[in-house]
Amino acid sequence: MSVLVVGSVALDSVRTPNGSVEEALGGSASYFSLSARHFTDVQIVAVVGEDFPPQSRELLVAKGIDVGGLSTQPGRTFRWTGEYGADLSYAKTLATELNVFAAFHPALTPAQRKAETVFLANIDPELQLEVLDQVESPRFVACDTMNYWITSKREALLKVMRRADVCLLNDEEARLLSGDAQVPRAARLLLDQGVKRLLVKKGEHGAMLFGHDERFFCPAYPHEKLVDPTGAGDAFAGGFVGYIDSARTHGALPLRQAMICGTALASLCVEAFSPRRLAEITREEIAERVKVIRTLAHMPDVALD
Repeated sequence: MSVLVVGSVALDSVRTPNGSVEEALGGSASYFSLSARHFTDVQIVAVVGEDFPPQSRELLVAKGIDVGGLSTQPGRTFRWTGEYGADLSYAKTLATELNVFAAFHPALTPAQRKAETVFLANIDPELQLEVLDQVESPRFVACDTMNYWITSKREALLKVMRRADVCLLNDEEARLLSGDAQVPRAARLLLDQGVKRLLVKKGEHGAMLFGHDERFFCPAYPHEKLVDPTGAGDAFAGGFVGYIDSARTHGALPLRQAMICGTALASLCVEAFSPRRLAEITREEIAERVKVIRTLAHMPDVALD
């Protein structure tokens, strides 16, 4: 069992009402990997600059993540700076420096081409297509994206989404991509365009899975000590895809179980700056969080007579 993730490894500077951090480990592939590794082995394909801190690479290695595909190139590492308001709902981007990430083109090794489970993190959809053209016969593919790619490379993104088994979007992205303000209708429009399954993340309001013949809602964990939401979506994806890989199937029940696992990992991730909590948490903590979310998701029959 192993998941191949292609995405960004970055240095993040973040300010929230709870504090700040400067040039901490960040990027979609970092959060995803440190989350997914609780369920399965993980291989990263990404690029960093010569200034990437050795201790960040050492952290990934210490947690069992295969960084053989984490290439170091001349120049500076991708950097992102953002801040959150009082409600911590959305990040305001203050600065983005692509640096070596601007010239990134993923070239998979022969072993990586045989990956059975693939996560295409939030990168240019044309790069996502490059990855899909290289993997030989993946059993399960999931993809993520953002508003920028929806508005600038919509057709390439739709090609990626049609080739994936599950596409992850937040509710704002689903509305933007479909052109419909109502999320269930937005999902139906995208399914009608060839998307197999759509997983819509709604932050503190949970997540919804839409398929041609399936619907499922997973509630969010009712958090009282949210510190930094950065990377929560990637942590969710890591728990979700990591569980699917460990289950070796993506039928209706494993997908629902995977959503609960993803929700648990996201809720743990936001308790500290950077992916630190994802690196520290134990299997017992994850199991306890899953238990709470399962309880929230369950409702006995309601008698109406």
